Amino acid sequence: MTQGTVTAPALEELAPRLPQVPPDLPPGPEEGPSPSGPPPRREPIVSNAVLGMLMFLAFEAMFFAGLLGAFLVFRLASTNWPPPGEPYLPIGVTWVNTGVLLLSGVTMRQAHRAIRDGSQSGLVRGLGLTAILGAIFLAVQGTEWVRLVHHGLTLRSGTYGATFYTLIGCHGLHVLGAVGWVAVILLRARRGRFAPERHVGVQLCTMYWMFVVGVWFVLFPLVYLM
Repeated sequence: MTQGTVTAPALEELAPRLPQVPPDLPPGPEEGPSPSGPPPRREPIVSNAVLGMLMFLAFEAMFFAGLLGAFLVFRLASTNWPPPGEPYLPIGVTWVNTGVLLLSGVTMRQAHRAIRDGSQSGLVRGLGLTAILGAIFLAVQGTEWVRLVHHGLTLRSGTYGATFYTLIGCHGLHVLGAVGWVAVILLRARRGRFAPERHVGVQLCTMYWMFVVGVWFVLFPLVYLM
């Protein structure tokens, strides 16, 4: 072996002494910028619009709970309900009208489901049926009120008449507002303003309509059947 020549065994003895470079070191500045960008934006579980509607419906629920509480106080304190001389409420027609309102809840859910599936025609059809059924409910209820007034049941008919018209009248105003809202959504739907990824207006209107339907299924047995 000549001077300056390193044999293979000598290299093997020197190898453990050489510094080891980890294989998974991150690239240096000279290798370019890191491919990782800003962290992805997380969408809220519940949108602000839906959260606002839930808060509004909670307020409305407390409003009707207060009215129902006052009604139950007067109803349970009275031995005769309705009082002698006051007309009975129309149970048979109201049963049918309750079915109309229930059906409107079904058509409203179908409209919401249609726009989520991308069916514009299904959305328009469901909203149109919902508006018609809501208008029928109000028309039948208004006709019955006129008959009750002719039979002597008015707001001045004592606690019985006052509580009836206050509770059912407040609900009727809510149904009227819901029908108007559905009509506005229907006009926008006919112009193609909603899509599967953009239908917050339909969602909020559906929530409000279902609330109105749900309140009636509390009022009807307490006011008409109790």
